[in-house]
Amino acid sequence: MEASKDISRLIEIMAALRDPETGCPWDTVQTFETIKPYTIEEAYEVSDAIERNDMDDLCEELGDLLLQVVFHARMAEEAGEFTFGDVVEAITRKMIRRHPHVFARSDADTPELVKKQWDEIKQAEKHERAERRVRRGVSEDFKAGFLGSVQRSFPALTEALKLQERAAKVGFDWSAPEPILDKIEEEIGELRVALKEGNHAKVSDELGDLIFAIANIGRHVQADPEQALRGTNTKFRRRFNHIEKTLEADGETLEAATLERMEEIWQAAKAIERSVAGNDISAARADSTYSGS
Repeated sequence: MEASKDISRLIEIMAALRDPETGCPWDTVQTFETIKPYTIEEAYEVSDAIERNDMDDLCEELGDLLLQVVFHARMAEEAGEFTFGDVVEAITRKMIRRHPHVFARSDADTPELVKKQWDEIKQAEKHERAERRVRRGVSEDFKAGFLGSVQRSFPALTEALKLQERAAKVGFDWSAPEPILDKIEEEIGELRVALKEGNHAKVSDELGDLIFAIANIGRHVQADPEQALRGTNTKFRRRFNHIEKTLEADGETLEAATLERMEEIWQAAKAIERSVAGNDISAARADSTYSGS
């Protein structure tokens, strides 16, 4: 089988990978749930390539994301639910329907009228979706109710923040950061109990409660948890890189180094960062004093 620009080749490849007799042992045992994390990961990698303005990477990452769509569609086809063709038909129908000012007759000739028309069409689609859910016997609908406007498709941390912001609009919120700290300590205690019990499901549940509370305090002190965590991730990368380079300079390896040795270098990296930060603050104060004289 050779590469091709025709989407049908990719669909054929996925069918071959999923073949229970001759397919790939890893691909054949995957499910929607096991593939879901990879789908989210590929979307983030597309975003990263865009942020870096790396068109070569973007082309490759879009292909990886497309593979995820084909993978899910193939599993759905095997279950008798829908095919990749149905996915394409559904989105093309939606785009044509939502753009009557382009593909049909419409008086929407300004951005404001287009937005109004779009919202009206979405409302009609929402009603149709609700009817389909009833026919399929799906009862729980997270798009209903006061919190329904918060998309479950958001990353979990973003969803938590938006749920909290939405609930706060009707007064369901903490009045100050301090009680949230008490809540965090309470959640830590419950997590300790779950760990002692060895109940994995309960540990996961209590960990989620703890992260939700931490996100809440971030919102209250105007420190976006996503950005705060991203900063910590960058700091961790930098310090761990320092460990790796220091070990390499001393003729050691990460694999052979003890935890105590790595912790020693980690603390040295922290000291270097504090020193640099202190020098930056001093320089900034000196510049301010000079500018004011």
